[in-house]
Amino acid sequence: MITPLNLPKAQLKLSRKNGEVYVRCLIRQKDLVCTPEEWVRQHIINFLITEKGVSKGRIASEYPLEYNGRSKRADLVLFDEFGKPTMIVECKAPEISITEKVVHQIAQYNSQLNVDRLFLTNGLTHIYCEIDREKGQLVYHEEWPGW
Repeated sequence: MITPLNLPKAQLKLSRKNGEVYVRCLIRQKDLVCTPEEWVRQHIINFLITEKGVSKGRIASEYPLEYNGRSKRADLVLFDEFGKPTMIVECKAPEISITEKVVHQIAQYNSQLNVDRLFLTNGLTHIYCEIDREKGQLVYHEEWPGW
């Protein structure tokens, strides 16, 4: 089932194959099984492009990382004009709460990418935070900050 999200409506291309629903990835331009997490990820990509003006060319989906010798994938990584990572986005299915475990997961990814901005979402709850390196802490924002 496709859950309504706390995000602007996205014009996504859906299709059905062998009884499964697929969604066309806005970044990778291929059909992916429309899992609840993928539904959130595609809406976040749409939000970043249409609401926040992020160029498609500066968004990587399922960005490969290595952590403790294991292959991992960050849901989304945003890059600046020089190709430097600037933000990690962690997407969860709507029924998954954004907990300390999710914060720990994105922190593991950030140990490899060293960005200052983190965005965690399940499509219903959105948590924006940035790393204050001087104080060694996360600063949480209620709304999308003016970065």
